[in-house]
Amino acid sequence: MNLDHVFVCGNPALDFAATLRARRTVRFEMFATPDRLNAWHVESGVVDAVSPCREADVEEAKTVREAVYRLVTARRLGEEYEKTALTVLNNAARKPPAVPQLTPAGRWTQATPEEALSTVARLAVELLSGEDVPLLKECGNPECTRVYIDRSRGMRRQWCGMDSCGNKIKAAAYRARKKTAAAH
Repeated sequence: MNLDHVFVCGNPALDFAATLRARRTVRFEMFATPDRLNAWHVESGVVDAVSPCREADVEEAKTVREAVYRLVTARRLGEEYEKTALTVLNNAARKPPAVPQLTPAGRWTQATPEEALSTVARLAVELLSGEDVPLLKECGNPECTRVYIDRSRGMRRQWCGMDSCGNKIKAAAYRARKKTAAAH
């Protein structure tokens, strides 16, 4: 499994929820270590730098991530929010967020792990209460559980990303057609 963080969902909160990959099958954890969580915060663009995460920060991030995933799924399916997930997300969003600073080189955001997580939680609140809710879709790859914002023309996008899922599904379908054609 690829260890690189992938940002194909159209919103950092959705990419955050997608850090537990393939939830229905192999369940691959992207936040295996504090360093992986640190890397996600910076690579996602949520912050420019984050003080080193500890194991407790990873566990808290996983808890918030699972709440975000449950809330996004409920919203996408038109179901009621789970009260526990709401409490977890709202408690994280209540904490002080990362605060950007202006430097001679431009904008710079240094954060603690708690501030970075609060920023992600606030992005989730904005997403789930905003105009993009009707555009939420789950990837068409049966093994993928990423939810993304479909801004494609006619909302016809099927995959979270062509590189991560679309090409794999199309290649598998092509091989299956070739195999069937060769059998006949």
